[in-house]
Order: sequence, then C-alpha cells, then structure tokens
Amino acid sequence: MTTSTTRSSAQLIAAEDTVLAHNYHPLPVVLARAEGAVVEDVEGRRYLDLLAGYSALNFGHRHPALIEAAHRQLDALTLTSRAFHNDRLAGFAEGLAELLGMDAVLPMNTGAEAVESGIKLARKWAYDVKGVPADHANIVVAENNFHGRTTTIVGFSSDPEARNGFGPFTPGFRVVPYNDLDALRDAVDEATAAVLIEPIQGEAGVLIPDDGYLAGVRELTRARNALFVADEIQSGLGRTGATLAVEHEGVRPDVVLLGKALGGGIVPVSAVVASRDVMDVLHPGEHGSTFGGNPLAAAVGGAVVELLATGEFQRRAAELGKELAAGLDRLVGRGVVRYRARGLWAGVDVDPELGTGREVTERLMAEGVLAKDTHGSTVRLAPPLTITREQLGEALDALGRVLG
Repeated sequence: MTTSTTRSSAQLIAAEDTVLAHNYHPLPVVLARAEGAVVEDVEGRRYLDLLAGYSALNFGHRHPALIEAAHRQLDALTLTSRAFHNDRLAGFAEGLAELLGMDAVLPMNTGAEAVESGIKLARKWAYDVKGVPADHANIVVAENNFHGRTTTIVGFSSDPEARNGFGPFTPGFRVVPYNDLDALRDAVDEATAAVLIEPIQGEAGVLIPDDGYLAGVRELTRARNALFVADEIQSGLGRTGATLAVEHEGVRPDVVLLGKALGGGIVPVSAVVASRDVMDVLHPGEHGSTFGGNPLAAAVGGAVVELLATGEFQRRAAELGKELAAGLDRLVGRGVVRYRARGLWAGVDVDPELGTGREVTERLMAEGVLAKDTHGSTVRLAPPLTITREQLGEALDALGRVLG
C-alpha cells in the first residue's frame, strides 16, 4: 500500500482542528489506505484495525465483492430518488427480508435514521392497530442505551454528554434499567407502542444481558400487545456469530433496525425490517428519504446480503470469537479486570491504575493496534470478521504488552 498525500499526520491533524467541528476526539493517527484488517497512515505506518468502524466494516476494508459491486453500479446509475423505481432496490429488499425471515423493508441511510423510522413506525402502529389514543403512545427504552444522536434519540439517553444542552426533548419515552424484566414489566402499559432495546449494548461497553432476558422481552411484549423493536445496528449482520444477536436466544422481534455493516464500509445504508402487517401502517407521503434505497446503496447492500447468506462470516465470528475470549481470559488479573464478549465483539475493563481507556488505546496505537475506549477504563474490541487468527493473536499480544 502507498500513500499520496503531501502533508504529514501532524499537519493534517492541525488542519482538521482548525476547520472541523470539535465533536470528536480521535486518536492522533491519520489513515490513508486500508485493506482487510490492516490500515496504513500517511507516513506508511501499518496498524491492525480492532474497531472496524463501530461494526460498519464487518467485512473488512475494501472487501473485493463489495468494491466490485460499487464500481459496477457507479458506472450505471447512482440516484433516482424514490419518486421513481430503480432496478437494484427490489433485489436488495428481497434478499434482506429473506435473510432475516421477515417480510418488509424500509430502506434508509444512517443508523439514527433507522431508529427514528422505527419510532415513527411503532407509534403509527399503536394508533392505527392497537388503538392507543392520539399522541398518547409511549415507547420503553433501556438505561445506558445508544441509538444515535438526533434530538429525539438523545432525549431518552442516560448519557449526560449526549443529552445535556440539547433540550427540550421529545416526550413519550420511558427509561428502565437494562437487563431488568421486572422494571420493564412495570413500565409497559396499555399505551405502550414498543419496547426498543439493543440486544447487546455496544456503546455502554458491550453489555450482554442475562440468558432469558431477550426471550422475556419477547414474551412480555407479545402478552401486552406491544412491538419488540431490536436495534441491531452494531450487533447485527454477523458481529456476534449469528446474523442477529437476538438469535442467540432464538427470539424474533417484530421490528429489526439495521445499519453500519449493511453499507459494507462504502456507503451509508440502513433499514427497518418488519412483518408486512406492521410495515403496512405507513402510506405514501408519511415517511421517506431522498437517498434511502438509492441504486448505489442497494447494490452494495445487496452484495452484503449475499455475503451473509453464505453463513461464512457468522461462522468466522463464532470461531474466532472463541480465540478472542481465550486470549482475554489469559489477561484477566494481568491488567484486565473483567471482560464481556460475544463473537468478535468485546468490552474489556482494564485496571484503572494502569490508565484510562483512552490511555490504553494510545499505547495500543504505538504497538500498531487501533481500538476505541468507552466509559472510563473500558476498551472496545470489534475487529473485522475477516481478521485472521494470526492477526487476532498479534492484537491480543499487543494488549498484553501495554497492560503488562
């Protein structure tokens, strides 16, 4: 891999600091090239990517099948808007619905748009089907959630950094502790449109609920005539060793929200996937997106679905996930306090005396590994599902060195 920029990392970081909004605090590395699980900065230094774009790069950087699909579509048609049909959308939607065993797809762009769309869909269903009086529907969500950063979504966040300074907020949400079925049972009532949760809370530190929690959510929502909306934007599409994280409990939600990996790390693609009877509460003019379902997005998304339909990536995540967990096991008591892992996804709580999560990721960067901290001394690991066993071992060895 080669680079072509004429400015150094320091110069580019200084330029960004001058002209960009200061809404991120990235590690001081400027990436220019990538392939698979390896990225390269402008000076030619190589790193293993253990973040994979918050799961947007489940298939690695520049997966050949996805790049080929994008190139082919770029030479044909990129955008029509939904004012017209296009020749890529039907195949993408059919494949995605079949992959999830569901009926209907609402294509959007970003994960936050998928969540917003799911909220609108749930409310419309509550009024049109359940019979909730107008403007009285509530949606129950979990503490420490991360569903995006729109004003509606941060209004039901319990993270002060995401919430403070952005009110007033949209009413109609009830927040209960995650992984607490009793609290959920108390919150769901006759006006509840939906329970919206992440099957695994990624931003909170890869928090995995107790066995039976998701099945309990499904049982409760069915009994109370409310929708179960699963936000699988980070956890879905192979990350946990299954197509969806809810599959680990054999659960099928009413509505699934997807994003990130659905665009293959090339274009933003998201989707709301539901049963036909739920989706049919939406009618022309009630919801839409100029770019949602555009031909380029549908071509890339369709190629992503084809990769997942083979089952290869789900198997890789499950198999290499065992290697990840075994490697982290060896580090418990040697700098790692505890960890939570499912498939190729882990939240690693490091000994605070060894540094903050940010400091640990800076040391990892110096060792040639890129990861992301969250919530104090927690480091998230989410490598591409294409990472090799050898590369994963190298990354774990580097973590051992920085904690040793």
